[in-house]
Amino acid sequence: MPPIKPRPNPNEPFRQALTGTLRAIAGKPDLEVGFGNDEARLDGEKAVLPELPRSMSKADVAISRGQADAVALRAACHDPALHNTMMPQGVNARAAFEAVEQARVEAIGCQRMTGTASNISAMLEDSFSNPSAPTEGDDFAQLDQALGLIVRERIAGITLPEGAGEIMDKWRDWIEERAGDEFDRLGETLDDQKSFARVVRDMLAALDMADELGQDPDSETGDDQDQNSEETDEDQMESDASQQSESTSMEEADSDGDENTEDGSAEAVDMDTEMTGGDDDLDAASDAEDPWQPDYQGANSRPGDHYQIFSSKFDEVVHAEDLCDIEELDRLRTFLDKQLVNLQGTISRLANKLQRKLLAQQNRAWDFDLEEGVLDAARLSRIVTDPLSPLSFKYERDTEFRDTVVTLLLDNSGSMRGRPITVAATCADILARTLERCGVKVEILGFTTRAWKGGQSREQWLADGKPANPGRLNDLRHIIYKTADSPWRHARRNLGLMMREGLLKENIDGEALSWAHSRLLGRPEQRRILMVISDGAPVDDSTLSVNSGNYLERHLRQVIDGIENRSPVELLAIGIGHDVTRYYRHAITLVDAEELGGAIMEKLAELFDENLQKNKGRTTGRRGRTLH
Repeated sequence: MPPIKPRPNPNEPFRQALTGTLRAIAGKPDLEVGFGNDEARLDGEKAVLPELPRSMSKADVAISRGQADAVALRAACHDPALHNTMMPQGVNARAAFEAVEQARVEAIGCQRMTGTASNISAMLEDSFSNPSAPTEGDDFAQLDQALGLIVRERIAGITLPEGAGEIMDKWRDWIEERAGDEFDRLGETLDDQKSFARVVRDMLAALDMADELGQDPDSETGDDQDQNSEETDEDQMESDASQQSESTSMEEADSDGDENTEDGSAEAVDMDTEMTGGDDDLDAASDAEDPWQPDYQGANSRPGDHYQIFSSKFDEVVHAEDLCDIEELDRLRTFLDKQLVNLQGTISRLANKLQRKLLAQQNRAWDFDLEEGVLDAARLSRIVTDPLSPLSFKYERDTEFRDTVVTLLLDNSGSMRGRPITVAATCADILARTLERCGVKVEILGFTTRAWKGGQSREQWLADGKPANPGRLNDLRHIIYKTADSPWRHARRNLGLMMREGLLKENIDGEALSWAHSRLLGRPEQRRILMVISDGAPVDDSTLSVNSGNYLERHLRQVIDGIENRSPVELLAIGIGHDVTRYYRHAITLVDAEELGGAIMEKLAELFDENLQKNKGRTTGRRGRTLH
C-alpha cells in the first residue's frame, strides 16, 4: 500500500503571503516570523503572530492582516533604545506611553497605505469584541486603552470599535478637557519619535501623572553635572566623618561609612554580616538550626533607614476563592487551559521525569543476614540443609528521602500580565499535581497590592498631614491559591484567578517573602523549600515617591539575607527577564517565559538529588539563562 500523504494545510499560501508582506512593510527581508498560541508581538528580531484558524472567514483574514501590519509597523517605525530612554518610571504612565507609541506606528501606516487602515480597524474591532468588565482599582488600565484609541481616531482617522464605547464614554471627556490640545501636537510630530515622545510626556503630566514621569531625558547632562557635584560634597563629608569617628569606636565608624556610601543597599548586607560575626559564625548558626529571627536595624539608625509600615490595617491575606465567585473562577480556569494546550504537554513531560526521580528515591531497601530484625523466611531452607546454621534476619532500611513541603511564591504584579503570568500559573498547576503524587506537599501563594498608587493607606497618610518617612504606603494583598494540606483537585480552579483583569497591580517583594517564609516555619515537615518566581525588582510608586529610591529593594535584600543565613528554609528564585541573581544566592534568570517550566522542574530535581546536595557549590549554565 502506498504511503498516505499528509493533507496540506489550506492556510499555507495565506501564511506565506502574510509573512512576505510583513517583511516587506518592516523593511527586513530576513526577519523571522512565527505562528503560535499567543498575541501578536515583536520580540527582538522575531515577529510572532497568532495561529490562523483552519477555516478562515473574510473577517479572520482582515484581522490577521491587521495583526501582521501592526507588528511590521512596529519593526519599521520604532526605535527601542530611544523608546526606553524616554519611557516614564511609573507603572501607569509606562502603560499609557506604550499604548500611545503603538498607536503612533499604526497611524503612520494608515496614512501611507489605505489597506492598512481597514486591516487595523478589523484588528481593533476584534480586540474589543468581548470587552472585560472594569474591576475596582483598574481604572488606569482602561485609561491607556482610551488614549491609544483617541490617537488612532484623531491622527489616523480610524473609526473606533463598537466594543470600546463604554471605555470611551468613561474617559473621553476627562482626557479632552485636560489634554485635548496635545493631540494636535502629536499629529505634527508623528514621524519624529523623539519629539512625539516629548509631547506624550507633556500629555501624561496634564493627565495628573507628572509624579510618574521620572527624570526628564532632555536634562541628563545638567543632572549629571549636579550629580558629580553632589558626589564630591558627599566624598568630603564622608572623609570628615571618618576622621571624627576615629576617636570613638570601630562600630561607629562602620555605621557612618554605611550611611554615606553611594550604594547603601549593598553595604547594608555587608554590615549585617560583620555584626553577626562573619561567614563562619553564620554557618555555625545555620548548622545549629537556631530559631530564625528577622533582621532589624539598631536603635542608632537614622529615621527612615529601617523598614517601617505606615498602616497595616488595610492589608489582607485572602483565599483565591474569596476574591470572585465560583462561576467566574471556572471561566477563568477554562481560559487558562485553552491558552496553554501546547505548553502543557512540554511541562508535563518534564514533570514526569521529576516524578520518576522522586519515586526512585523513595524506594525502600532491605539489609539481609543480620543477627536480629525480621525473620527472613526465604532463607529458612538453610536450617534443613544445615541444622547448625543460625537463623537469618533482615531489616528494612529507611529511605533517605525526607518529608518535604514546597512553597511557590508567584509575583502577581502588573508587569507579569500576559504570557509570563499564564506560564507561571500553568507551571504551578502541573507542579502541584506532580509533587502530590510523590507525597510532597505544595503550597501556592501570590502577592500584589489592593490598589494602584497607595489605596487607603495613602489616603490616611494624606489625611494625617503627610508625616515624614511614612515607610510602606500601600495596601498589601497576599493571596493563597492552594494550602499545603489541601489536595490539588480542590484548588485547581483557583489558579485561574491570575487571569482576572485588574488583579495584577504592584509588588512589594520583601514583605511577601517574609510572609511566605513565616508560613513555612510553622510546617512540621523536615525539609522546607521556598521558590520565588518574579520578573522584576520591588515597585510601588506610592511608597517610593515619599521614601528613598532603593527603600523596597534594600528591605528585600535584608529579608533574603536573614533567610539564607539564619533560617532552615531553602530559598531559591527564578527571574523572568530580570536578573534576580543580584538578590538571591541560588537563582536562575530566564530570558523567555517559555523556559519557566523546564527551569522549575530542573531546579527541584537538583534539590531532591542527594548527590547534588553534597556538592552545592557547583554551578552550571545553559544558553538563554544564568545559573548561580
